[in-house]
Amino acid sequence: MKTINQLSFNNPATGEVFGEVDALDPEKAPDVIAELRACTSLWSSKPVKERVRILRKFQHLMLDSADEITAVMNRDTGKSRQDALAEVLMTVLTLDKYLKHAPQWLKKRRVSSGIFVFKQSYVEPKPYGVVLVISPWNYPFYLAMNPVLAALLAGNTVVLKPSDLTSATSVVMEKVLHSLPELAQFVRVVHGEGNVGAALVAAAPDYIYLTGSPQTGRSVMKAAAENMVPVASELGGKDPVIVLEDADLSQAAYWTVNGAFYNTGQTCIAASRVYVVEDVYDQFVDLVVEFTKILKIGYTARKESPYYLGPIKDKRQLGILDRHLKDAEAKGARLLTGNKRDGQFVSPVIVVDATHDMLLLKEEVFGPVLPIIKVKDEGEAIHLANDSDFGLSGSVWSNNLQRAQRVAGRVETGTITINDSLAHFAIPMLPFGGIKQSGYGRTHGKEGLMQFTRTFGMVVSKPPHPLDIAVIMRKPGHYGLGISIMKILFGTTLRQRLLGFLNLIKKNNEEDIEEQSIEFSPDNERLSIDR
Repeated sequence: MKTINQLSFNNPATGEVFGEVDALDPEKAPDVIAELRACTSLWSSKPVKERVRILRKFQHLMLDSADEITAVMNRDTGKSRQDALAEVLMTVLTLDKYLKHAPQWLKKRRVSSGIFVFKQSYVEPKPYGVVLVISPWNYPFYLAMNPVLAALLAGNTVVLKPSDLTSATSVVMEKVLHSLPELAQFVRVVHGEGNVGAALVAAAPDYIYLTGSPQTGRSVMKAAAENMVPVASELGGKDPVIVLEDADLSQAAYWTVNGAFYNTGQTCIAASRVYVVEDVYDQFVDLVVEFTKILKIGYTARKESPYYLGPIKDKRQLGILDRHLKDAEAKGARLLTGNKRDGQFVSPVIVVDATHDMLLLKEEVFGPVLPIIKVKDEGEAIHLANDSDFGLSGSVWSNNLQRAQRVAGRVETGTITINDSLAHFAIPMLPFGGIKQSGYGRTHGKEGLMQFTRTFGMVVSKPPHPLDIAVIMRKPGHYGLGISIMKILFGTTLRQRLLGFLNLIKKNNEEDIEEQSIEFSPDNERLSIDR
C-alpha cells in the first residue's frame, strides 16, 4: 500500500496501479548534491577516452535491456512498445554519435595570442561539476537519458530528477544506470514530486538542464538565480505548419496528421497549427480528415501494436483540452472530427475556422488536437506562424525547395523541417532547441554536448619578452609606436597600412612642449608639473 512518501506506478490505459517507489525527503536534497560533488573530481579527471569506454559499455547495456525498458514504458505511459522503442533508439543513436566525436570536441585547442607573439593561448572545455537534469513525462526515457549521458560524457556528475508521473520508467533507468559499477557512483536518480525538484534546485548544483513548461522554467530559473546557477531549458512549443499551393497535398496532409497525433499529441514539437494557402485549403482539410479517421486508438502490451494513439497520460491535460475546445467553439471554431472520450483515451480532433484570439492557438495543448487556418498567401502564413510566444520548431510544405527554404528562413523557430514532420528531432547531429518562450540551450549536435562544459582559457609563456610588442605597449612613452603598429596590423586599406609603416620608420623629434604632464613623486608626496 502506498504511503505518503511513495509514488505510485499508474497505467493510464487500464487504470492499473502496478507498483510504487520511495520518494526522497526534500530535506535530503543538499546531501544528494554534496555526495555527487564529493566524487566529481574522480570522474572529471578521467581522460575523455576513458569516459567514452565506460559509456560505450553503457550503450551495450541499453541495447540488451531494450525489451525490459519498452515493457515498463508501455505500462507506465500507455504508449506502444514501438513508440517506447523509438526513445531507446534515439538515446543509443545520439550517444553513439557523441562517443565518436567527444575526443575531438572536448580536447584542449590552441588559439591565436594576438599581438603577444611570444605566448601560447589555449581553450579547454571543462565540466561544470554537478549537473541537475529535470525531465518530463511525455518521453520519459529519452528526454532524461540524453542530457544525463551528454553531461556525464562531458565530465560532470549528474542528479536526475524525473517526472513523478512516470516513476516506473525512472526506476528502470536507475536500474540500468546502476548496473554498470564504473558509472553507478557518478549518477543518482532522485524520485519525488515538484517539492523535491525545488529542493534540489535550491541546493545549488553547478548547472541545471530542464525540460518542462514555461511556468516551470520560470520558477526554476528564478530559484537558480539565487545561487547564480546557469540553466538550459526546453520549455515546449506551438509548432506551425505552412502548406503552400505547390505542395504535394496528400503527403503534406498525411505527415501533418502523423506529426500532430504522434504520442497522442503529447509532444513539444507536435504540429499544433496549420496555415494553408486558400487555393488548396478545402482539399487539404478533406485529406486531413480522411487520414485522421483511419487512425486506430487503443492499448496493448504486445510488442506489435496496431494503435497509433494511446491514452492521455496526465489527467490534468483532459481539463486543459476541454477548456481550449470550449473556448474555440465559443469564438466560432468548428470541430470536424473526434473528441470522443473513453477514460483517458481521446479521439483526435480536427478544428477549422480557428483564429488567433483562441486559447487553442496561444497555449500548448499536449493532446490530440489540430487546428487548420486558411491564409491568402505565404506572406500571411509567415506572419501568423510568427504570431506566437513560442518558437521551438515547425515545417514548410512545397515542391519548390528553393521557395520552401526561403519561407522556412523567415519562420521564427529554433529548427524547421521542409516536407516532413518531426524528422529534425531524430537527427542527432542537428542542434535542437527553441527561442522565445520555448527556452534556450540546445540538445543534439556539438552544441548539445558542449553546453555541459564551461570554457577555460590559459595563456602560457616564460616571463614577458622585452621585444614583444604587447610588452612594450604596457610601458609608458610609446603612444606613437602604438598608433603605427595599430595601423600596420589592422588598417582596412593599403594606404592606411602604408602610413602606419612610414610613421614607424620616420624619425620623430617633435616634442609636445605645450602639453602639460603631472608627475607624482613618492619621496616628497608632492605633485610636480612639467611644462
